[in-house]
Amino acid sequence: MKEDIAKALETLKSGGLILYPTDTIWGIGCDATNAEAVDKVYRLKEREKDKSLIILLENDHKLSSYIKEIPEVAYQLIEYADKPLTIIYSGAKNLAPNLIAEDGSIGIRIVKHPFCEQLLQRFRKPIVSTSANISGKPAPRNFSEVSEEIKNGVDYVVEFGQHDITPKQASTIMKLDPSGAFSFIRR
Repeated sequence: MKEDIAKALETLKSGGLILYPTDTIWGIGCDATNAEAVDKVYRLKEREKDKSLIILLENDHKLSSYIKEIPEVAYQLIEYADKPLTIIYSGAKNLAPNLIAEDGSIGIRIVKHPFCEQLLQRFRKPIVSTSANISGKPAPRNFSEVSEEIKNGVDYVVEFGQHDITPKQASTIMKLDPSGAFSFIRR
């Protein structure tokens, strides 16, 4: 895994795209502060730019670097979530402008996955995570379901986790208002 992380880091730092395993499904990732890299993700996925992408962080202490005002309930939701949870927060900051939704929000998941945690700790910035598929096509439940088009469209394909054929699912998505009120977008 050490060599995989080193190659993924090099790719991220140079503005490239990685194909990598997460705590949910395989994802396409890039430096979430690099607008050119984010554009590459949109082009590869053939995704409309008004459809937001999410970012991963390795712990909730980093939230304040990317969100203006974090409702206290966010920390409880993260701590007690029994499956991967993506929270959409208002007031995104310090991210690539083309990553932030029109309303100023951003989806963030605190990832619990050995590869992602180490990569994020070493990279010291958030990483984009979006399903490794062309928009409108089914999301891959494991590496074997990732299309050749996606594999060939990224700059580095992580080896870690490729042999895990356990079907994975996307995260729960919830929108959280600064007031602390929340609603589910995907369960």
